[in-house]
Amino acid sequence: MKKYLLAISILATVACSSEKSNQHEDHDMSNMDSTTMDHSEHTPKPEASKSPRTEAMAMTGGNHIHVDYSSPSVRGRQVFGGLVAMNEVWVTGAHKATSIKFDKPVTINGKTIAAGKYGFFTIPGENEWTVILNQVWDMHLADDYDQSKDVIRFKVKPETLNETVEALRFEVKEKDTKTTTISISWDKTQISFDAVNAE
Repeated sequence: MKKYLLAISILATVACSSEKSNQHEDHDMSNMDSTTMDHSEHTPKPEASKSPRTEAMAMTGGNHIHVDYSSPSVRGRQVFGGLVAMNEVWVTGAHKATSIKFDKPVTINGKTIAAGKYGFFTIPGENEWTVILNQVWDMHLADDYDQSKDVIRFKVKPETLNETVEALRFEVKEKDTKTTTISISWDKTQISFDAVNAE
């Protein structure tokens, strides 16, 4: 009888111990989940770029024309003559240099430009802008700009817009079966020019 009672006592003790152990594990898992949740809630989210990288493109007569650029915003600042210096080479964007790519040769301002990828720069002016395509497209801003590597330079007249364009915007649009119009708009200024398929 004593052996029987002892066996029952041992089994009861083991069962109790097992239940406490399971409760302890549940409590630890609960703490772990809470800690993990708290950690994720307090992890700072990466800040969105104020000049996001974007692109503009069009297909004209089988020629794919693609512009890759960063798009800064006005954000209440004076843009031309302030944020962007007048009469100086500008990357026409922010951060990494703006680039333009032609899948086929084009004629711009009477000059034939071979298919390929080029750095796209401008020199803003009050009454006229200079548009530049340069052999080097992979650079930070215009830090390594070298005029001797220009493929073409030509003048365009800026237009004044009635409404503010908050974020710098390139547009590449098919004008007809051979002609693509490329425009740049920011703040209340816009310039544009045509690229005509050479083939």
